[in-house]
Amino acid sequence: MLSLKVSGMTCGGCINAVTRAVQSQDPQAKVQADLATQTVNLETSLSPEQASQLITDAGFPVLA
Repeated sequence: MLSLKVSGMTCGGCINAVTRAVQSQDPQAKVQADLATQTVNLETSLSPEQASQLITDAGFPVLA
C-alpha cells in the first residue's frame, strides 16, 4: 500500500482524474482518495515515483 499526500483535490471529479491517471499505466490499481485529508492510498505495481508523476501530470501536485 502506497500513501501519498496530494494537493488540490476538491470533488469526486478530482478523485476520478487521479484514478484515471494511475490506471492509465496500471489498469489493475486500486485507488482510494480522501478529500478531507488530501490523501491517496494506492495498491499498484507502479513505483512511488511513477505514481507521483502520473498524479502530478494530471494536475494534482504530490507533496513531499
